[in-house]
Amino acid sequence: MRRTKRRHGTGRTIATAAAAALVSFAVPACSAGAEDTGAAPGATAPPGSPPPAPATPTPPPASSYPLSSAPRTVPAVREHTPARGPGWKPAPAGRVLVAPADSAALSDEARLLAGELHLGYAESDQARPGDVRLALGAKGAPESYTLTVRDGRVTITGPDEAGVFYGTRTLKQEIRGAGAAPEGTVQDAPAKPQRGLNLDIARKNFAPEWIEDRLREMADLKLNQLGLHFSDDQAFRIASDTHPEIVSTPHLTKADVRRITALAARLHIAVVPEIDSPGHLGAVLRAHPELQLRDASGRAVKGAVDISDPASARLVDDLLREYLPLFPAGAWHLGADEYQALVVKDPEASFPQLARAARARYGATARVQDLATGWLNDRAAVVRPSGKALKAWNDGIFAGGVARAAPDIQAEYWTGKEYGARPPAEYLSTGRKVVNLNDEYLYYVLGEPNQFTYPTGKRIYEQWTPLVLRGTTAVPAAYDAQILGARLAVWCDLAASQTPAQVAAGIRMPLAALSQKLWDPRPPQASWPEFQALAGRLGP
Repeated sequence: MRRTKRRHGTGRTIATAAAAALVSFAVPACSAGAEDTGAAPGATAPPGSPPPAPATPTPPPASSYPLSSAPRTVPAVREHTPARGPGWKPAPAGRVLVAPADSAALSDEARLLAGELHLGYAESDQARPGDVRLALGAKGAPESYTLTVRDGRVTITGPDEAGVFYGTRTLKQEIRGAGAAPEGTVQDAPAKPQRGLNLDIARKNFAPEWIEDRLREMADLKLNQLGLHFSDDQAFRIASDTHPEIVSTPHLTKADVRRITALAARLHIAVVPEIDSPGHLGAVLRAHPELQLRDASGRAVKGAVDISDPASARLVDDLLREYLPLFPAGAWHLGADEYQALVVKDPEASFPQLARAARARYGATARVQDLATGWLNDRAAVVRPSGKALKAWNDGIFAGGVARAAPDIQAEYWTGKEYGARPPAEYLSTGRKVVNLNDEYLYYVLGEPNQFTYPTGKRIYEQWTPLVLRGTTAVPAAYDAQILGARLAVWCDLAASQTPAQVAAGIRMPLAALSQKLWDPRPPQASWPEFQALAGRLGP
């Protein structure tokens, strides 16, 4: 863990109040008289003929229904156009339908929803009353969707699979919360492309099943990123073929990881692994003490490898190349925080071997921070050919110096307390993309050491926005597009202070609040007590 750690018009009715009050109607009981069958008075059916089919009741006209209200979901839908009609609820003959042309792309989403709503599944172009039809091809932003309830049917369309999937999450919540989906049309899309949870499995072992449960919970909240911090001073938690000597017990097998990433992919969640370096490598150093960083007096520096030794880079690069294929999603976290050689008053005097290596590589004016920047850029160069987006903690990206961190590395901003602390605007003003992990609001640190307190959903919901990157002060709104999103971070410093079940319960409402604030940039319509009650009804 890192230790030091508008409202605006839309042209449509904005989602507001409680779920639609759906009008039901009863058909009077029928007798078997001729007027019920449609036969002429006195007519007799031929012997052996089948009984006549009952006449289909004529539904009341749409005008007899009240105008629908917006569905109540977490996160709230951004736009709902109301209509008059009975809405939709699951019925025994209902199906989740995909066109044959879309089946390869959407069958997973359709089968999942069918199971959740106890409906059938079919591949067909012909929808009938009671069906839910999923389809690709709509225009819109990535992850957007349109959900229409009309004529006893539901249609969910989107420009991509993720958008259609999020439409199914909305429908699932509508049914779970109100028993029915209101008549009308939802048009919805996220405000931020990165929305998720960061999980420290290095300091505390979490079972694969526990991680999978969090993925399912995240998916229903339309969260799409799970950061997996699996290497630190305490342990290295994933099996390795290139360096089995560094792996801790217990750990995830590669089969466990493949199962987790496969489920995540079906739920449209990217699993973003992190091998933190050149600090936080204590588990590696226990097996490779020869790589230990030592100061001028010979004192070992906790968790830090000697970045002037080429063998340090070779070992970390072995691990990067080994794990790249294991994590197929499109991002990788390089770590880079809290390298202890840079927290002393005079790094060049304290670590003369690092100063010499910096000058040899970058010239006479180079400093130890330049060598650390070179380390970060070299690790980025190993990962970059995979096409994955690159991430590093903000305190591993330095100001000034001869060497500069590659501009395509996203700064994961968590602290303003690092050595030579810089406010967020200094990262943003250079054009760098930033992800919000503000340790004031979004750090769930087990045992609450170092003056950390457990984050609350209420505080996130009422006070935080993605623009609040450091402390409680927002950066200028002009930087909004550079802030890619946020994650709630679980750090397990005092691992025994909570059980996995307690962690799951503790992060449930903060995750729900985070999902709302990342999905819709406007102030929430519901009060916190209303939101909390709704999340409780819809949650796991």
